[in-house]
Amino acid sequence: MPRRILWFDSGAGLLAGLGMLLLSAPLAGLYALPRPMLVAMGVANLAYGTYSGLLARRARRPYALVVLLVAANAAWAAFCLLAAARLAGTASAFGLAHLVGEGALVGALAAVEWRVRARLLDAG
Repeated sequence: MPRRILWFDSGAGLLAGLGMLLLSAPLAGLYALPRPMLVAMGVANLAYGTYSGLLARRARRPYALVVLLVAANAAWAAFCLLAAARLAGTASAFGLAHLVGEGALVGALAAVEWRVRARLLDAG
């Protein structure tokens, strides 16, 4: 199960990042959010997805790298939720839904990964 969580985390990050980069222009209009923000989110998701994928491939994962993974997820969840709150007056319902949904998903991943952090240290 732990390796599956990491692969899911990686796949979700890579897919979200690629989708955000490829669709940043139409999404900027639909979401009523600045395109540079969406591009930055796409790049961040690609970087994060790559990191969690590299972690998933390892037979043994140092504790510090697992904690970094959880902290990155928690920080990204907070960013998404704070961005939704800050942009509530200008973003469309679709933009807010995306930010809140991504924040909730990534926050849930952080919580699950924290709970199973000891099992994430080995290949599993």
